[in-house]
Amino acid sequence: MALAMTNSIRIGNADPADYDDLGAVMYEAIHHGRSVYTRAQRLAWCPKSRAGSEWAKRLSSQTVYVAHRQNQTLGFMSLADAGYVDFAYIRPAAQGSGLFRRLYRSIEQHAVETQQRRLWVHASLTAQPAFSAMGFAIIKREVVEIGDQSLLRFEMEKHPQWDS
Repeated sequence: MALAMTNSIRIGNADPADYDDLGAVMYEAIHHGRSVYTRAQRLAWCPKSRAGSEWAKRLSSQTVYVAHRQNQTLGFMSLADAGYVDFAYIRPAAQGSGLFRRLYRSIEQHAVETQQRRLWVHASLTAQPAFSAMGFAIIKREVVEIGDQSLLRFEMEKHPQWDS
């Protein structure tokens, strides 16, 4: 795992041993972090912590950066094919600390190195301000139906810059 040290937080590539913990971070962020979604919407979105072979298969097909402090996972962000930012979750205790920005910088650096011309994301109402702060623009507003719940989200994009 390649790591960068700053303020005792290590950011590096996730490996399969991290995957179940990443599912727990996602669940905790959705259910215990700041949110404008109702409890019923959050339960529809993420009824339980993700784990197991299907979760591992999905993550192993992506570039996933994870942030750790000591032995605790604080957050993660992933980049799938075609520049799609699939996951971006920060444990509630670490929200507002600048960790989202640090994880995003790792994603963008990877995108620049692999000459991705466009990054895009389906951002929740909670994540939209953070992606906007990173320079993403809203392309369209969408409503996703999950069971009997409707969740508003935004498709957003950014065109990373690199030296020609």
